[in-house]
Amino acid sequence: MIKLTTTKARERFGDTLNRVASGKERVVLTRRGKDLVAIIPLEDLARLQALEDKQDLRDARAALREIKKHGTIPLDQLRRDLGC
Repeated sequence: MIKLTTTKARERFGDTLNRVASGKERVVLTRRGKDLVAIIPLEDLARLQALEDKQDLRDARAALREIKKHGTIPLDQLRRDLGC
């Protein structure tokens, strides 16, 4: 993983993009010494999205199990309970 300041990344924008796209490198951009954002290959983004989708599916299944076990409450009751 490479770290570049935002200024250097701006100066070397084309080279930075080529390193990520062709070289499959990950680049972290920093500002004032702090990590700001990352530029990653599309394959990494696809993997990250797949992991998030799996977690979302696990969470949804857990919510459905909880509904089966405990049931639901009417929206009006929920609003009253929350003071809305």
